[in-house]
Amino acid sequence: MAVSAASQDICQDLANKNSVPEERAAQEQTSLDIDIANVVCSFRSRCHLNLRTIALNGANVIYKRELGKVTMKLRRPYCTANIWSSGKIVCTGARSDEDAKKGARRCARVLQNMGFQVHFSEYKVVNVLGICAMPFTIKITLFSKQHKENASYEPELHPGVTYKIRSPKAVMKIFSTGSITCTAPCVANIQRAIEHIYPLVYEFRGDAVVRGPRRGNREADFEDSEDEEDSEEDDEEDD
Repeated sequence: MAVSAASQDICQDLANKNSVPEERAAQEQTSLDIDIANVVCSFRSRCHLNLRTIALNGANVIYKRELGKVTMKLRRPYCTANIWSSGKIVCTGARSDEDAKKGARRCARVLQNMGFQVHFSEYKVVNVLGICAMPFTIKITLFSKQHKENASYEPELHPGVTYKIRSPKAVMKIFSTGSITCTAPCVANIQRAIEHIYPLVYEFRGDAVVRGPRRGNREADFEDSEDEEDSEEDDEEDD
């Protein structure tokens, strides 16, 4: 799913009031595409789930006994469901809110067909990962020094700048190549965060970059959701 940031509507709002007319005109002509790479959602089945039964009777499943969960892969829509015996289920890999909910409901239906008394409840979107490529490189060292209150840059640990926004709630990774990854609780926050960061990084733009169509790399897209899955595993161990 790609959330399009309209060049005339959004970029006029993003234009820096203190910028010269040439810079303002350049901003107004910029069009940004936000690619929603991963939507993480969760729900509860409100019943105990026998993981061994799911592993024996299910299709495309992996029983990870050491982690106390079963991983089930679905194709339409493409997503991966992590199932715990307590009835908590976390789905990752969807590319939109609609696909995330559709995948969660399909997982619940599959479990019902196995004989479990599943009740689809407490559904919520936990995390959304969006990717946006700026049409220019970014001088991230200067950017991090100018925005010390919200940005942190430790090149020895990570090649990008971590920028946190309180409203809308979002965490962004800004790279010198102009690529920005954004993690937020919902898709709307992703778009608002990109609108917020654009005029800030525009001041520290470098060389212009001509970008081609982005090739999907689903393994890379799932890296930012691993922390969420680990936290869910810890919750289940505590239960």
